[in-house]
Amino acid sequence: MDQHPNNTIHDWLTASPAPMDSMVYRDGHNGTRCFAGHIPEVITGSITLLICLCGLVGNGAMLWLLGFRIKRNPFSAYLLNLAVADTCFLLCTSAFLLIYHMPMLTCFQPELLEVLPLFHSMVLLTYSTSLYLLAAIGVERCVCALWPFWCRCHRPKLLSAITCSLLWTLACVLAGLVYFVCDLGHSGHCWMVLGTLCLLNFGFFTPLMVLSNVILFIKLKQSSWQHHPARLYAVIFLTVFFFLLFGIPLSVQIFLNFFVYLNVVFEICLLLASVNSSINPVIYVLVGSYGKSRCKGSIKVALQRVFEDKGGSQEVGETPVIGISP
Repeated sequence: MDQHPNNTIHDWLTASPAPMDSMVYRDGHNGTRCFAGHIPEVITGSITLLICLCGLVGNGAMLWLLGFRIKRNPFSAYLLNLAVADTCFLLCTSAFLLIYHMPMLTCFQPELLEVLPLFHSMVLLTYSTSLYLLAAIGVERCVCALWPFWCRCHRPKLLSAITCSLLWTLACVLAGLVYFVCDLGHSGHCWMVLGTLCLLNFGFFTPLMVLSNVILFIKLKQSSWQHHPARLYAVIFLTVFFFLLFGIPLSVQIFLNFFVYLNVVFEICLLLASVNSSINPVIYVLVGSYGKSRCKGSIKVALQRVFEDKGGSQEVGETPVIGISP
């Protein structure tokens, strides 16, 4: 665990495991000792990779079912985009960690490390997109609960497509700025880019996500749940809850990097974020299967119970898209 108080932003952006002179010992015995010096990070990274593998299987199944097997509606459009973001996050995190740990395992700096900042920016891109989509889901469902007539009669047909496209674009712009200004250019304006990223993620979208879900929960408590899609809202609340539990630490870590950089903390936050991206398919299946006999159900049927729950399809239907309309 290394601290780099004088160069925290650059160290975090390049995600360098440790200075090379600390990994290759002058006594010539650099193999075992090099690995032993980074055992906690290697163990944490290995657990994260295992979680990513499991999450890729679950999210891959969700992509297939949501994209081709489940009746399409506005809400499933958001979850399809969320599954895409989670899948890409797990893929980029896996690649990032494999390259990141290579010097710890081999005690040399391979040329492959030059692409590490690119994967780091992709991790930021997909993580931010997941946060933005969850905030958009909460806001839209809150609006539909407060003004159901507008939602049924006046909701724009392509609202989900437009919203997802704008959120993907915003995340791409921010991640691109981090890559070109900080990772490649090492510009003095890097702190402004990271500050903007932290402000949007931790200071705007996270409170927006929490506030909209609190208002939605209060509204549902004041009315009868029989008139609302219970499973649908259960999925929303659980997804947001687990994001706050496992996903937000990465946003906090990004902010704390302005002051101190800790390798182990960074990897633990990645592990938690990987759990968050892997757990959503489990939530969908468990909520959809609740109260039903196991022998009569399947993953497809469980998802249909969530998305086609009574009251869940009262809005104008539309075709789900990945960022843009087909």
